[in-house]
Amino acid sequence: MSSATTQNKKLLKLVSVGLMAALVFVGNYMQIKIPVSIGDVTRVHLGNSMCLLAGLLFGPGIGGLASGIGAGLYDLFDPVYIISAPYTFCSKFAMGFVAGLLNRKLAGEERHYKPWGVILSGVIGQLVYIFLYLLKSYVSLRLVGTASGAALVAVLPKIATSSVNAIAAVVISVPLFFALKKALSHTGFMAIINEKKEASGWWNPVTVILTAYCCVITLAFTMYLSSVSKIEKAQAEKEAAVSQQLADYEAKLDYLADELNITLPETESKAE
Repeated sequence: MSSATTQNKKLLKLVSVGLMAALVFVGNYMQIKIPVSIGDVTRVHLGNSMCLLAGLLFGPGIGGLASGIGAGLYDLFDPVYIISAPYTFCSKFAMGFVAGLLNRKLAGEERHYKPWGVILSGVIGQLVYIFLYLLKSYVSLRLVGTASGAALVAVLPKIATSSVNAIAAVVISVPLFFALKKALSHTGFMAIINEKKEASGWWNPVTVILTAYCCVITLAFTMYLSSVSKIEKAQAEKEAAVSQQLADYEAKLDYLADELNITLPETESKAE
């Protein structure tokens, strides 16, 4: 099937979003978690390669949605990242969207995809995501009262792992793009891959402004929730440390009392 009707095309788009979102979701589980200095964690994983592949293969709309949905669902299923899910959706959407949009622009109306253009699109998409990811990490640490220098130190390991993820994503997604493009050349998916105009009538300045506003509010609220969560975690850790310290002091007093053969007066809590 080399062409598709309008109805079939819509169905294929839904299938494409679901399929690529599933690949992004699974790719995030192929990971190595790396703890960083200030109560956080960073990862080396294959999720970004699937985000890029979605954008490069199916364009900005489908690629952005698949990237955001797949990565956002992964965060929702992981207690470590659940609060960051809205921000992850927006930042991963941006990665897939930018990579897909630039790839389509460089390919031209004839959809002649050049290797250098596909590679450049993947690199730019990754740089956009890395900037948003590091910005969120830095701002979140600053909001909980972390000093600027300490926040930068905590972000440094994430720069390294993000760079590794970015290189791996481009190296994996670009060959897969050309391989899948060729494999899908005689299917209905080719009509989506070679689609010349993805924008619809509803995509106008009003919807752009509303979308941008929703994204800004979502990002701000996500950072606020992340900051509150980290503050509560820090307070809980401080209380646990104080309780442990008091228990250690009590144990030392009991030991001294036994050594000196004296009886310590009972505290109010013990008397009760």
